[in-house]
Amino acid sequence: MIDIIIVGAGAAGMTAALYALRSGKSVLLLEQETIGGQVAISPRVENFPSLKQIKGSEFANNLFEQIAALGAELELEKVTQITKENEIFNVVTDYNTYQAKAVIIAAGVKHKHLNLPNETEFVGHGVSYCAVCDGAFFKGKEVALVGDANSALQYSLLLSNYCPKVHMFTLFDKFFGDESLVKALKTKENIIVYPDTQIFALNGGEELESISYKDKKGETHEHKTEALFIAIGQLPDNKSFANLVDLDKEGYIVAGEDCATRTEGLFVAGDCRTKKIRQLTTASADGAIAGLAACNYITNLINK
Repeated sequence: MIDIIIVGAGAAGMTAALYALRSGKSVLLLEQETIGGQVAISPRVENFPSLKQIKGSEFANNLFEQIAALGAELELEKVTQITKENEIFNVVTDYNTYQAKAVIIAAGVKHKHLNLPNETEFVGHGVSYCAVCDGAFFKGKEVALVGDANSALQYSLLLSNYCPKVHMFTLFDKFFGDESLVKALKTKENIIVYPDTQIFALNGGEELESISYKDKKGETHEHKTEALFIAIGQLPDNKSFANLVDLDKEGYIVAGEDCATRTEGLFVAGDCRTKKIRQLTTASADGAIAGLAACNYITNLINK
């Protein structure tokens, strides 16, 4: 029997683990991909208090080392179902079933797709959702990128350091990211912005060769490129938990600042819950709140 199972090992999940472990609880984190979540693929973190600048991967590794030293356990497994019976949670993964007294969902979000017919086939063959992961493969080559918010701005700035030109296709005629990133982008002569465009086709054989897009006048164009980085936002993946939580129309788990769901003992933290601001600091704050709330819930169970 585990005290607290945490679904997701991003900033929210690992911060929840930190607070739970320091409160003397046993903790198991279940993560389907890799530690760190969204922050792990961020080239630079410059808005976390006390840290002037740090690589996202370094931030994630430091946090994991901190909780591992306190006794946190981690399994790379995908959670497929959570049920509750007689005050005990059963957490089912693609490999095992675990039992816990309390559960925290910190599953984060996934990348949005353009939903083009052959988009999936080109992933790893010219299409990527992570410039940090794949950008270096295109060093010295011109690349394309689609998006107009913080991730897109960060990716374009990163790529501009080793690509002669970055062709940035925005969905609207303005940016929706931090002003500091917009200002930095405007200083880069090798970032060419195509405002108010719509990519409607990916062309090529086994590898991406070009993209087709419409401009704001509705005229169609073809742009030759070997790489397209897609940074158009994220979506939650919470359907597996719908039996125990309420979801809003976009699929986010309904919860307030107390991080409590409609099921006692089940809490939610980070980007996967309903909230106005999704940042590293707010994810960490959620983790602290959910971690302590889970500990208090267990204490109350014992004192019943």
